[in-house]
Amino acid sequence: MDLSSLSPAAGANKKRKRVGRGPGSGHGKTSCRGHKGRGARSGGNTPPGYEGGQNPLQRRLPKHGFHNPRRREFEIVNLATLEERFETGATVDPVQLVERRLARKGLPVKILGEGKLTKSLTVQAHKFSASAKQSIEAAGGRAEVIARA
Repeated sequence: MDLSSLSPAAGANKKRKRVGRGPGSGHGKTSCRGHKGRGARSGGNTPPGYEGGQNPLQRRLPKHGFHNPRRREFEIVNLATLEERFETGATVDPVQLVERRLARKGLPVKILGEGKLTKSLTVQAHKFSASAKQSIEAAGGRAEVIARA
């Protein structure tokens, strides 16, 4: 075996379509573009959602709901999750939550009171629900609110 005997796998290389090379080629005259119309012209393309002049679906459907441009999204973490993932006396902050894949980086964290907390934890987050704060302090821990960056 030498380099001259190497060839690509069957079906790996495809011959390019040579259009406009006469009637014998099978791709002559209109060069596979059909007759007239937008697709036959140079620079003619169809934008996404175009339905041939018919009112497109996007415009036929009614608008629905309200988009609040000032909405703040929070990463939600429940007390039950903190109970099973952290040891007693640990300090829980957004950086540790991201490391343990309980929250995504860049979003503020809110702690909610779902589940039971028996361990004494120092929890630092951007927001707490009233029940979460109460449960953390009842277990002997501290709930510290940190400022948003």
